[in-house]
Amino acid sequence: MKQQWLFLFVILCMLVLLLTVDARHRRLLTDDQSEAALLTAFKQSSVKSDPHNFLDNWKHGPGPPGRDPCSWRGVSCYEGRVIGLDLRNAGLTGTLNLSNLTALPNLRSLYLSNNSFSEEIPEINFPAALQHLDLSQNNFSGDFSRLSFGLCSNLTFFSLSHNNVSGEKFPVTLSNCKLLETLNLSRNSLAGKLPGEWGSFQSLKQLSLSHNRFSGEIPPELSLLCRTLEVLDLSGNGLTGQLPESFVSCGVLQSLNLGNNKLSGEFLTTVVSKLPRITSLYLPYNNISGSVPLSLANCSDLRVLDLSSNEFTGEVPYGLCTPVLEKLLIANNYLSGTVPVELSSCKSLKTIDLSFNALGGAIPKEVWTMPKLSDLVMWANNLTGEIPDDICVDGGNLETLILNNNLLTGSIPESISKCTNMIWISLSGNRLTGKIPVGMGKLEKLAILQLGGNSLTGNVPSELGNCKSLIWLDLNSNNLTGDLPAELASQAGKVMPGSVSGKQFAFVRNEGGTDCRGAGGLVEFEGIRAERLEHFPMVHSCPETRIYTGLAMYTFDGNGSMIYLDLSYNAVSGSIPVSYGNMVYLQVLNLGHNLLSGAIPDSFGGLKAIGVLDLSHNNLQGFLPGSLGGLSFLSDLDVSNNNLTGPIPFGGQLTTFPLKRYANNSGLCGLPLPPCSSGSRHRPTSSNAHHKKQSIATGMITGLVFSFMCMLMLAIALYRVRKVQKKEKKREKYIESLPTSGSSSWKLSSVHEPLSINVATFEKPLRKLTFAHLLEATNGFSADSMIGSGGFGDVYKAKLGDGSVVAIKKLIQVTGQGDREFMAEMETIGKIKHRNLVPLLGYCKIGEERLLVYEYMKHGSLETVLHENTKRGGVFLDWTARKKIATGAARGLAFLHHSCIPHIIHRDMKSSNVLLDQDFMARVSDFGMARLVSALDTHLSVSTLAGTPGYVPPEYYQSFRCTTKGDVYSYGVILLELLSGKKPIDPEEFGEDNNLVGWAKQLYKESRGDEILDSDLITEKSGDVELFHYLKIASQCLDDRPFKRPTMIQVMAMFKEFVQVDTENDDSLDDFSLKETPLVEEPRDKEP
Repeated sequence: MKQQWLFLFVILCMLVLLLTVDARHRRLLTDDQSEAALLTAFKQSSVKSDPHNFLDNWKHGPGPPGRDPCSWRGVSCYEGRVIGLDLRNAGLTGTLNLSNLTALPNLRSLYLSNNSFSEEIPEINFPAALQHLDLSQNNFSGDFSRLSFGLCSNLTFFSLSHNNVSGEKFPVTLSNCKLLETLNLSRNSLAGKLPGEWGSFQSLKQLSLSHNRFSGEIPPELSLLCRTLEVLDLSGNGLTGQLPESFVSCGVLQSLNLGNNKLSGEFLTTVVSKLPRITSLYLPYNNISGSVPLSLANCSDLRVLDLSSNEFTGEVPYGLCTPVLEKLLIANNYLSGTVPVELSSCKSLKTIDLSFNALGGAIPKEVWTMPKLSDLVMWANNLTGEIPDDICVDGGNLETLILNNNLLTGSIPESISKCTNMIWISLSGNRLTGKIPVGMGKLEKLAILQLGGNSLTGNVPSELGNCKSLIWLDLNSNNLTGDLPAELASQAGKVMPGSVSGKQFAFVRNEGGTDCRGAGGLVEFEGIRAERLEHFPMVHSCPETRIYTGLAMYTFDGNGSMIYLDLSYNAVSGSIPVSYGNMVYLQVLNLGHNLLSGAIPDSFGGLKAIGVLDLSHNNLQGFLPGSLGGLSFLSDLDVSNNNLTGPIPFGGQLTTFPLKRYANNSGLCGLPLPPCSSGSRHRPTSSNAHHKKQSIATGMITGLVFSFMCMLMLAIALYRVRKVQKKEKKREKYIESLPTSGSSSWKLSSVHEPLSINVATFEKPLRKLTFAHLLEATNGFSADSMIGSGGFGDVYKAKLGDGSVVAIKKLIQVTGQGDREFMAEMETIGKIKHRNLVPLLGYCKIGEERLLVYEYMKHGSLETVLHENTKRGGVFLDWTARKKIATGAARGLAFLHHSCIPHIIHRDMKSSNVLLDQDFMARVSDFGMARLVSALDTHLSVSTLAGTPGYVPPEYYQSFRCTTKGDVYSYGVILLELLSGKKPIDPEEFGEDNNLVGWAKQLYKESRGDEILDSDLITEKSGDVELFHYLKIASQCLDDRPFKRPTMIQVMAMFKEFVQVDTENDDSLDDFSLKETPLVEEPRDKEP
């Protein structure tokens, strides 16, 4: 019996165990399915686009893959539970909804950085286990103070950097995150004063609030973090005053970055020098004055000291040499004296930058031979002396040697060939003599070599062709002789990118033609204020210069070539090597002012990226190769003062350059030079005419018949001429009686038969149009005929004799580059046709005046119709009409950006440059005045500000860089005008210190977008949904960060996504097929 009970007891225990295991298994299975469901719910609700198929295997369903999310990409698990999601760099777009993810009970880390999630900051219900949350580099906006951190007791890492979050206060619940170690809110739009509530943070080690809009002084309460704070970054704001003395308690602070503010005072002595653990101190671009305090030597762990672009005076401090100091950057100050020999005691020093000061004397030999020195940068001083003969003998650690624009003498030592790590040598603008060492050809890492503006002699070493990384070679303005080495092109197609990528530079481009020496100068630009460079003598050595700034970037992957070659103003002879045409990435080639002979190689047609080609002042012979006509990025050509012959090839941009670029070539002819004679119109061939002799009898008979016919035709011609002359006299008397507009002076006396000058046209019906017709049609360009006025001139309405109506733009009188822009517009823009562009019908040049003939737009500009006519009871534009105008203007601008060759940046997109034809179709105008995009300008910055107030993107006020993304911003303003019905600048509406964009952004951030919209537009047909869709597009176009703005192709795609877009016979958006145009696939630009 006992055995039976024992047996039953064992059976019962096993049954209970099996039931327990089964229940546990079912619970695990249910949890797996629940977590999988939450993840797929997040994918469906938040992810609108997954271009890289990152979440392709996130599929919840039957079978192991659908039940086990631990196998999904980006998901990490522990003991079968989801504990982490890593979706960094996935390229996801959409509106983030975190409720599904934060419902994961065991979630510890969530990384969503570098995607394109937009809209306001998502609601976050922090799960108790969450430790890391990274939302950086997205498109989040909204007021930061509205974010609720709730229960975040375990959160140690939070980053919201590189977004567009705004507000002047921090969330109250942020103080709940007592274990937070890293808080990164950098590169947003936070404003106001820095908050002072920091006492609740017990573990904060890294705090970055850089590149926002904070102002005022640094609050002393921030020092409450000093017990644990290791990294503090407040750079790139508008902070004033100095660092409070309470920060002396920051005993563990290692990195302090206060650069790009307006700080002043003596806090370096009173506070910073008392921080025992500080290793990196960044204070560039502030207003700190006085001597560099030697008390900084108390910071015995200091490795990096950056005091660039302040107002320091006195001598270079040599008592700062701590045993571990690696970088000493004091560029762009007002230091004087000499380079102290005591610097050589800094045995760990790798980088010295003392550029743009007033230092004199020689660089001590002991400094040259410092064992770890890699960067010696001291350009723009008054340094003298010679480069030591034994440079790099004891090691090749030097990577950058930048000493241009000093007073150095002597020769370049042969031992420089032992500096095998060298990537940038700049010795331009000194007094160096001797030959260029052939051993430089051994420097395989050398990317930039600048030796211009010296007195170097001898040949250009062919060994330089062995430099496998060389992309920039500038030897202009020396005394070099011998032949051009063909070997300089031997690395074409082999150059690899990388060695100088990311380095900050400025390029001063000479645009004064033959009045300038060389194409320009490249300078290292780290820590230099732009306004200081603008007053530098080098900038003013040429009558016309333009400054470009930016970061060095390569335009090729692994098949590159040299991009800049300047050998001008030497005595180099021989012919131009054919191999130079193989440098397909070459952007600047200047061989002017030499003794070159022979023909221009036809292989130059292979220089597809060339922007500047100067071959002037040589002894070149032969014809201009027709292949040059295919160089669509060529923006500056000069072949003057040679012995060239034959016609200038017609096509491309060759006929658009001014006459002086071809001058003093006795045999050259064709536009823009005088026409070619019949004899010079054809190129010589190897065969001669064979049938020269004619029968004498045949010749006499032919002569008699010809003479009789000539006499008969002459009699008829004389009769007709007298008849025409009478008619012309009547016309001239009438024209002389016509009034002229304003103070206009036509200076017709200097022009031969001005009234009969033909208008060069692009439309057949206007072939016989003359200047007299234009003068008559505008009543002498009277004020009554004027219909508009802009930055480039006045516009007149003209009714021609055949009844057709045109618009005539009389350009302001410009010279130099203005002539070049005019010619470019004539021959290039005149051939650009698109239904959303105002077509150029013809042009006329008479004396000092230049006239452009455009198709007349019946309803004038969008600005007039939208803002003026409506007030006067004119045409009201309903939403259907405004939507049609918005898509039409976008289509025209997209055509300029992406389909024109060369591509065109408008630079002045505004509502007055959007004209409306008789059907209210939008036509973009004045694009002909835009600067054509050249290869040289693509990655660089323009120093002259372009655009109209209210439409100018914010980056133009900082870097003055004109880009297609600048046009996109201006288009966003136009779209905002259409949606709101308001002008971009209206003091009565927005006040003196605000504009339409600022007003709309504030309302948009406060979720009051309905107040932006024109109340007259909200109808049943349009509805709020469609209007808000367009408002969202405008908001993206108006992002302060260019790399976050869409391209115009992407704007068109967003229009097309919305089902209610009026497609106008189904083709209003079809000029750019979203399936066939590869540009649509390109991602938005990333931040440089």
